[in-house]
Amino acid sequence: MIKIICFGKIKEKYLKEAIDEYKLRLSKYTKLEIVELEDEATNSTEITLQKEKEKLLKVFKQSDYNIVLDIDGKELSSIEFKDKIDNIFTNINSNITFIIGGSCGIDESVKKMCDFRLSFSKLTFPHQLFRVILLEQIYRAFKIMNNETYHK
Repeated sequence: MIKIICFGKIKEKYLKEAIDEYKLRLSKYTKLEIVELEDEATNSTEITLQKEKEKLLKVFKQSDYNIVLDIDGKELSSIEFKDKIDNIFTNINSNITFIIGGSCGIDESVKKMCDFRLSFSKLTFPHQLFRVILLEQIYRAFKIMNNETYHK
């Protein structure tokens, strides 16, 4: 099973449609759950990170293999990402949780609790759009794992 924990609701129709499309495509390969936590709107990054950390810890399962999306994490190619997911499912854990922080990022103590820090780029992406990017890469990984063609 794959779970994605993220902050905020998707408001844009085109992003909702893209997310729904990848959820449908992924249903052939794995169970998928997206947990949307309410984001915080404070004037203090420190307070925001603390409040979001408290919400996150209520749904965080140490028993899952937790991957935090972190700009300072390890960058992987699509093949390396596929290998990572395949290895986790085969040898480590049948539950993978991806954690996407809010607009202020994610508390360092949460990052330390995770099993792996993954970066897609040094670029900053809108968090709502990044959900689509993550789902697309997860879908691509499953297509590669199953020796199915997918555009390059």
